[in-house]
Amino acid sequence: MNKVHILGLGPGNPNYILSVTKEIIKNSDIIIGGKRNIDSILELAENKEIYYVDAFLDKMINYIEANNDKKISVIVSGDTGFYSLLTYIKNNYSGELEVISGISSMQYMFSKICETWDNAFISSVHGRELDFQNYLKTYKKIGLLTDNKYTPQNIAKILLEQNLTNFEIIVGENLSYDNEIIRKYNVEHLAFEEKKFDINVVVIREGKTCTI
Repeated sequence: MNKVHILGLGPGNPNYILSVTKEIIKNSDIIIGGKRNIDSILELAENKEIYYVDAFLDKMINYIEANNDKKISVIVSGDTGFYSLLTYIKNNYSGELEVISGISSMQYMFSKICETWDNAFISSVHGRELDFQNYLKTYKKIGLLTDNKYTPQNIAKILLEQNLTNFEIIVGENLSYDNEIIRKYNVEHLAFEEKKFDINVVVIREGKTCTI
């Protein structure tokens, strides 16, 4: 039985994939991951057996168990320790794992705005409920992964409703890609912004700014 590798691909651009991760992928027999992630490493995955992850994660575990005599790599976006498949696999697969972290989109975002995140609250509103405004009151600086429900505009509206307007909201779209855009907004401006944002990360911090 071989170790199953869980590999973080970084924020998206292949240039941010660690060298050790690329080497493990090249030496793998099977690559498991979401279609978007696998499409981003097609050159590395050439001539590999591919398993696309879908909503039926139990089938993925069965597939891993049935092929544990082969070298398997499970690829995830960002960092393996930040809202990834690692938790599910750890809880449902009894075999040995080896984990190689990547750069999370949150790490990338904070570095791009020249900001530290050791004193920030970091979480996700992607597919989950979170009273992030209460954490903002305590920490004064938070980072959030967003989704179609908690868009940057809806996040701003929640802050506006609670009169938390002494903050700036920074929205990073398509981070690390050629079409990356990072903009700063006042809460009042973003709440009524009509733009439809691409995949994004939001950082909220104390202080007000002008829209870029």
